[in-house]
Amino acid sequence: MTEWIIAPGLTDYDDAVAFMETRAAAIHAGHADELIWLVEHPPLYTAGTSARSADLLDARFPVFASGRGGQYTYHGPGQRVIYVMLDLNRRGRDVRAFVKALEDWVIDALAEFNLRGEIREGRVGVWIARPDKPALPDGTMREDKIAAIGVKLRKWVSFHGISVNVEPNLEHYQGIVPCGISGHGVTSLVDMGLPVGMDDLDMALRSTFAGHFPALAT
Repeated sequence: MTEWIIAPGLTDYDDAVAFMETRAAAIHAGHADELIWLVEHPPLYTAGTSARSADLLDARFPVFASGRGGQYTYHGPGQRVIYVMLDLNRRGRDVRAFVKALEDWVIDALAEFNLRGEIREGRVGVWIARPDKPALPDGTMREDKIAAIGVKLRKWVSFHGISVNVEPNLEHYQGIVPCGISGHGVTSLVDMGLPVGMDDLDMALRSTFAGHFPALAT
């Protein structure tokens, strides 16, 4: 089975990483169930393994080297961080398919609120088309990122995962070039005009999870 835990309050980032590493090792050893861990962090930036120093524009919050894939991202109150500890030894050792399943899971959860999330070639994460905003200088439609994905595997057990913006302070993103992508911006469920809270998103994530990550045989 896959266990679900919602952490109360704000979770310290270093504590979260230590917990994930311990749990991932226990999952690999067969001593613990898979886990979806839902947290919020105090304001901070994390640097993935592909982060470029030039993309840290203003270190207004603590910066952590995360060890996950990807570049710089922001975590903070009002953002649901979904730490995904799943055993890919039993789910198929296919990293690309795993990341796509994570993206599709988020898209299905957003669809519960009649919001169309999309993926883009060369841009990991989930995006929202913004025809209501001015186009980019080359005439391309503006798109805003609503969910970031960055995972790490150890012995084919995943950790780190997904962040979905519910109602964070979007100005906090101004200290970085989010995920190394300029021009396009970031958005949130509330920024899109949806009266959605953290509990609503958690329910949508829970109801759509099994469609992408079926229960493992015991």
